[in-house]
Amino acid sequence: MKIHLTSVFVDDQAKAERFYTDVLGFMKKHDVPLGEKDRWLTVVSPQDPDGTELLLEPAGHPAVKAYRDALAGDGIPLAQFAVDDVRAEYERLREHGVRFTQEPLSMGPVTTAVFDDTCGNLIQIATQAG
Repeated sequence: MKIHLTSVFVDDQAKAERFYTDVLGFMKKHDVPLGEKDRWLTVVSPQDPDGTELLLEPAGHPAVKAYRDALAGDGIPLAQFAVDDVRAEYERLREHGVRFTQEPLSMGPVTTAVFDDTCGNLIQIATQAG
């Protein structure tokens, strides 16, 4: 068994597509219209185009707002992405105007940072040493 798809709820799929591709560097994998305004919109890592897909899912369900507000209010990231070097990625993303809620922090063998994805979520990036 392996993870094939996971998702993040987003307020605006077009805005999320721009942020996740143009700023974070993911590649669009699927873009299928679902009704008048929603899409089945997934992105993947360019280093693993056949790997796990991230669905940029519309946040229309009534439970989503309370869930995301509670997580963000407590500073809890909705998702975590692995990067080769958190400090380098932190600097690269800051140059693109990304707002971080946690600067790089080393905790033993793991270094993390947390940013606002502009779509209603906090996202953590992490590097594990060794």
